[in-house]
Amino acid sequence: MLDIPVNEAVTLADLTRDPYPIYRQMRAETPVVRVAQTNRIFVTRFEHTKWIKENPEIFSSDDPMTPMKPAFQAHTLMRKDGDEHRAERMAMQPAFSPKVIRTDWAELYTKLAEDYVSRLPKGETVDLFADLCGPIAARILAHMLGLEEATDEQMQRWSQRLIDGAGNFGNDPELFALSDAANAEMNALFEQVMPRHIAAPNNSAFSVMLNAKMPIPVSQMYANIKIAIGGGINEPRDALATILYGLLTNPEQLEEVKRQEAWLDAFEEGVRWVAPIQVSGRRTTQEVQIGDHVIGPNETVMTIQASANRDEAIYADGEAFNVFRDKHPHQAFGSGPHHCAGAQVARRTLGQIMLPLLFERFPNMALTDPKEVIWSGFGFRGPLNLPVTLA
Repeated sequence: MLDIPVNEAVTLADLTRDPYPIYRQMRAETPVVRVAQTNRIFVTRFEHTKWIKENPEIFSSDDPMTPMKPAFQAHTLMRKDGDEHRAERMAMQPAFSPKVIRTDWAELYTKLAEDYVSRLPKGETVDLFADLCGPIAARILAHMLGLEEATDEQMQRWSQRLIDGAGNFGNDPELFALSDAANAEMNALFEQVMPRHIAAPNNSAFSVMLNAKMPIPVSQMYANIKIAIGGGINEPRDALATILYGLLTNPEQLEEVKRQEAWLDAFEEGVRWVAPIQVSGRRTTQEVQIGDHVIGPNETVMTIQASANRDEAIYADGEAFNVFRDKHPHQAFGSGPHHCAGAQVARRTLGQIMLPLLFERFPNMALTDPKEVIWSGFGFRGPLNLPVTLA
């Protein structure tokens, strides 16, 4: 067996700016590597990351080094395993069931999508990231969680501060101060809306949890809702912006997507190409071999799904956006017991509703200049802007 190599050159700034050339080199040369600045072991190949996610008895989600606990002020279900994880996940799962998606959220999302798209000024240049991707993700999530009283601005700000805190691997106290302030605001709103949900139960996540026959503790309800806010805005927001960028920079593919109505294929390719959640942490519970390396217990292993989704062993020319590539399962939504609970919501709302609606209303939409689009993020990644002319 080989010692685990140490990479002392790569920085968080490098990974935030553009991680893909780094991951490509790691896959080829050091697929299992300790990155000194993070003090974590990166695992970059598809077969290894999938295996890690699907074996929680060896790779626990309870990673004591994660910044998630101080960011969310809770030990959340994202960092739990087994029965404990299952109980909290199932507490709000009824709000995301296929039946409720069909009867409640799909119709609501269609109405909201039509409303928000109708506000966009045809013939003008706008930033779709700020004017559509973020606000619509915030509004649908507010309804699904039972937080209709929150504004789009509040939901987006809370989400970003939670995400910034959860990705604060450098332990910057200013980022935790911002997430602390967001937690205080969210807690106040939860207390405000609780009586409404108890008096008039509905299919929102908060109402489902509050009115369960055997409810989980209120503190964990709060933690569950915060997890949903943290992931339920940035993921669909960044996915929508990424897919639009991919289509608008590949006009031949866009025309073929329109002709075939292959919007779901475009959705899957977009989240494969740039996974909204790029990395996940796991803690080894025992000595284990990954590839040519033996890793001891209580080591923090980072599964790099951003890298796995471009692994040459699985995807031909994985660095390119290609809606019509040979299909293989990707890891953008994870795998195993922590598979993303909102995956089907995202597929329906973005792939079946928003994308065809946008291009029906603006069939000649165009990026003003692809070079103007700024990409950023290590733990969570997507465009920070998307300037388009609506035509």
